[in-house]
Amino acid sequence: MSIKVSRKDSTSTFLGLVVNKTVFFATIAVIIFSVGFTLIFEQQADHYFGIAQTYVSEHGGWIYTLAVNLFIVFCLYMAFSKYGSIRIGGRKAKPEFSRWAWFAMLFSAGIGNGLVLFSIADPVRDFLNPPRLAGEDPVLIAQEAINFSFLHHGIHGWAIYSVVGLSLAYFTFNRKMPLTLRSAFYPILGNKIYGWMGDLIDIMAVITTLFGLATTIGFGVGQINSGLTHVFGIPSSLYYQIIIILAVTLAATISAFSGVNKGVQMLSKLNIRVASAIFLLVLILGPTTYILSAYIQNLGSYLVNFVDMSTWTESLRGTDWQKTRTIMYWGWWISWSPFVGTFIARISKGRTFKEFILCVLILPALVTFLWFSAFGGITMRDILSGDTAMIVAVGDDISTAVFVFFDKFPIAMVLKVLGLVLISSFIITSADSGALVVDSITSGGKLKTPKYQRVIWAVATGLIAAVLMYGGGLNALQTVVTISGLPFAILLVIMCFSLYSGVKEDYNKAERKEKLVEREDYKQNILQLVNKDREERSLDKINPEDKDDSQSISD
Repeated sequence: MSIKVSRKDSTSTFLGLVVNKTVFFATIAVIIFSVGFTLIFEQQADHYFGIAQTYVSEHGGWIYTLAVNLFIVFCLYMAFSKYGSIRIGGRKAKPEFSRWAWFAMLFSAGIGNGLVLFSIADPVRDFLNPPRLAGEDPVLIAQEAINFSFLHHGIHGWAIYSVVGLSLAYFTFNRKMPLTLRSAFYPILGNKIYGWMGDLIDIMAVITTLFGLATTIGFGVGQINSGLTHVFGIPSSLYYQIIIILAVTLAATISAFSGVNKGVQMLSKLNIRVASAIFLLVLILGPTTYILSAYIQNLGSYLVNFVDMSTWTESLRGTDWQKTRTIMYWGWWISWSPFVGTFIARISKGRTFKEFILCVLILPALVTFLWFSAFGGITMRDILSGDTAMIVAVGDDISTAVFVFFDKFPIAMVLKVLGLVLISSFIITSADSGALVVDSITSGGKLKTPKYQRVIWAVATGLIAAVLMYGGGLNALQTVVTISGLPFAILLVIMCFSLYSGVKEDYNKAERKEKLVEREDYKQNILQLVNKDREERSLDKINPEDKDDSQSISD
């Protein structure tokens, strides 16, 4: 099912760059103003953005909660309804990447270094500050800590990415529209997406992507520096962090320059291989039976409590745990969705809706749960047995907690070095894939642009991170990105209806066309039978004696 839609090409060339000038220049202006504002008024920005975040959490938390659950229902419907067999790009479309490479890229872009950073920190923090079981049996508190870690890093987050990715993939490859966020709203807005409404949507997407990547790089670089300090004794200082940013930016630039088929794919495969090596070493050298049994138990506990946790809003408690933890995560996932969703759409041509949903919604969550069951599960077991080393490690610096965790194993140095490689590779992958996405949106959805154009955005992301790290303002910018999740949550709900409307319309058209074809075929078959019968009758009239002879022979 591939239907072409008439569109207006809003791109033009500027100094050799292929750009949508409105989106391009507006983005640059907002970035310069925002970075300058946070640098000059850092304390005031922290204060007022914090107030805004609190207001959004208190008054908009229910919107987040309702929206993320709606996204799961919508994704499952699109996968297992009659639309599940629709192929992205049309019936004859072939996947551009192998399933292994495809999963490696979407997982690396979607999860990032959060897999390493939060697999220990989140269960420990939720154990020390329980969401609902304070004062209860420590075993129950530990299990609930794992359950909420699964909630915050599992199916809900990937459902957000799935909605954006599937919408953009469908409208880009099936309706032949530009790979920008505005395209997903065509069934609702029509040609208005090529006006100021579409420009506004794309500008918001680019800004949240750039700021989200910049803050991720900034905090990720701090994690790398802390790891180097813990492992090799290299001082943790601004000087070394700026050097690490330069190295990350250089690597991301080279990868972005080489494109999706080379640099991004290679780094993504490296991420999965290194992560697999670390997990297998922890599984083999650690309590193997415990990890596997904990995974089964944690999955069961998560599923049993799934609806309860997913819809919990603290309405009867009057506390703010959910507002400062769950709502913060939903805002962060949603603010990242324009970037990750666009990237997943870019690499998903040739996949059916069902395959897309199963591999983007379910599989990454299962892999994440396995990792959390190993790292978070072992940590919970040790805490319950009286070992408080990980509590102290998380309290001191969550960036080094995983390296303290590796001290439990015989080849700790090998695991620590692999951990540093994995964190660095994840951050580089986020930066280079982000540069490709920003380049696509600012170029009006072009899939092919000059290579040096991608380099500009890779360098810009690293520069923003370096400037904010040097002058302060990363925390304020992270707060802004999280706040932006609320308007995007509403946009994503509208996107669900838009995708459904577009798919339903195209499906019905294709169905009517098939019925017309079948009807024409039926008419042709009837005509052939009628003509054949007429021919036979004509022959009988012309040669009646032949018929009499054949009759006499039969007698």
